[in-house]
Amino acid sequence: MPGYKGHLLGGALVAATALVVLGALRLYTDDYALLVSLGGLVLLGALFPDIDTDSMGQTLFYASLAALDGWLIYRAQYFHAAWLGLLALVPVVGRHRGWIHTWWAMLLLPSPMLLLPVFLWQVEWDRALPYYFAFVLGYFSHLLLDRELF
Repeated sequence: MPGYKGHLLGGALVAATALVVLGALRLYTDDYALLVSLGGLVLLGALFPDIDTDSMGQTLFYASLAALDGWLIYRAQYFHAAWLGLLALVPVVGRHRGWIHTWWAMLLLPSPMLLLPVFLWQVEWDRALPYYFAFVLGYFSHLLLDRELF
């Protein structure tokens, strides 16, 4: 089972593969801010299943969430900051390699990234979908490397 470096590398490899596939399908964008955001979500997704343990992955993941939460508070987006804080608590409910290391958790846990913007803030679903898929892709790479999918 790889450590955080292996999971980050696995996430980077699936992100690069996704870029190649999107390029081949002519769905590639040159919006570099979007690509960086999606790449960051893939890497966070790759670390996510191990954040229920005292690990470097947990440290990196929660440091990223704390930075984002701080930025939201600085921008006076308290509602968004509160949702982020609440959702950040979900993974610590359970034991390591329990329910978080399942294929259904891979699809379910990132769903607020899709559902909250669509239903609470009336964002078009196709604008929120890439963020959801990016996180799921990283999550998938983690489960694949841990041999938890099959």
